[in-house]
Amino acid sequence: MEIKKWITYTTLILILFTFFLPRTISAESQYVLPYPGSMPGSKLYKAHLLWENVLRYWHYGNFGQFKYNLKQSDKYLVEAKTLFEYKQYLLGYNALKKSDNYFEKISPALEKARKENKDIVQKQNLLNTAGLKHIEVLNSIVVPDKFVWSPEKASSTILEIKKAIDESIGLRTKIIK
Repeated sequence: MEIKKWITYTTLILILFTFFLPRTISAESQYVLPYPGSMPGSKLYKAHLLWENVLRYWHYGNFGQFKYNLKQSDKYLVEAKTLFEYKQYLLGYNALKKSDNYFEKISPALEKARKENKDIVQKQNLLNTAGLKHIEVLNSIVVPDKFVWSPEKASSTILEIKKAIDESIGLRTKIIK
């Protein structure tokens, strides 16, 4: 009888500790990337691209361009990662290049704002955090070094995917401070 009481009390104590102990969650970066919206192949994807072009003109000014380019870079990075996971290497490669293109445009917008004597410290910190998150995501992508894409009625193209990812990491490392 004594052993049953001991087991019961021990189990109860373990359950209480499990529910009431503080939990810590560790992550390399606190920056949160967006959920992927419409993806290539979706019926809404072309409309989405058109809307994206409209938004480019909606975000004017240095900080507006900073926000727009960072958002687009995030979106295309998530799109590239998702496409790579589904072995859609050509589409993923193109999305990664778009992400790089938008990420390159962020720093000049901040530099213009700095030259206009605007306080860019908060934006620079956000860019650094985003860049670290991008690098974290890029390092997690598993792809072949090269992929031969063979369309039906055209010549084959060799996509150096791993090299493109390494270049993306280098770009972000160079831009963040």
